[in-house]
Amino acid sequence: MEIQQLRTFCTVARLLSFKQAAERLNYAQSSISAQIHALEEDLGVRLFDRLGRHILLTEAGDRLLQYAERILDLTEETRAEVASTSEPQGTLTIRVPETFCAHRLPPVILKFQTIFPKVRLRFITCAVEGLQKDLRKGITDLAFLITESIQASDLGVEALGFESVVIVSHPDHPLASKSIVQTKDLEAETVLHSNVDCSYRKSFQQLLDHENVRLARSIEFSSVAALKQCAIRGVGIAILPEVTVEEEIARGRLSVLPWSQGKLEMALLMIWYKDRWLSPSLSAFMNMTREAMNGNPPAGRLGRA
Repeated sequence: MEIQQLRTFCTVARLLSFKQAAERLNYAQSSISAQIHALEEDLGVRLFDRLGRHILLTEAGDRLLQYAERILDLTEETRAEVASTSEPQGTLTIRVPETFCAHRLPPVILKFQTIFPKVRLRFITCAVEGLQKDLRKGITDLAFLITESIQASDLGVEALGFESVVIVSHPDHPLASKSIVQTKDLEAETVLHSNVDCSYRKSFQQLLDHENVRLARSIEFSSVAALKQCAIRGVGIAILPEVTVEEEIARGRLSVLPWSQGKLEMALLMIWYKDRWLSPSLSAFMNMTREAMNGNPPAGRLGRA
């Protein structure tokens, strides 16, 4: 398995075309095919499914793409660091909750891109499943979670602050007029959840389980914006970080339900693999995020987990 083969594979995988990859890399199409065939022979798997004139990545090809991109990025990063003649480059892959990315990170991203214009930032949703494994393997460089805690001796975990999580509804919802909403009152409601804001849903579910409450209906969204619009239209009640609904509450489009449990205070954690070498660009991104949170932190104490 050679670097050039991986570079060719990544190009074909992105374009899903041997012909376009040959034009992009200035190779004969037969050379592209030969490199991919040699890579498949070396790994003992098919990387692409050929469907007539079209190709698709196989499951093995999709897995290889994650590692190949990291290997190529590390190759460029190593060359730049050892030679010390060029600016840092490559890609930082960061798992991040949509809430944090939308409401806390824009100033960090702007500053980072000004200082590191050749480093590409790639933000992906922060599903907890597989997170620790991906950090250890280097598929993910850095992660952020909105959760209570995370336990792993080989991971660095730093609390940057806290986010308040609230239950909101349309102002005319029957629960909005109650002086206090008991957890049992939620049982008959349609509850709107986010699957892109990570672990606070688990904490909410634990509170329900503690009081033996089983929700009648729930709807899961991959977009906080879509979830909010459904709550505004009265589809159901929503569990969201308070920062995401401040404007809607101020404009009277949503109301915070007076839940007997109060607001859930979730830690905002920054997580990385301890044994990994932190490149200058990754270290800079982490420090810029710390500075931004110290300058305008969420409600709550700052500290280290």
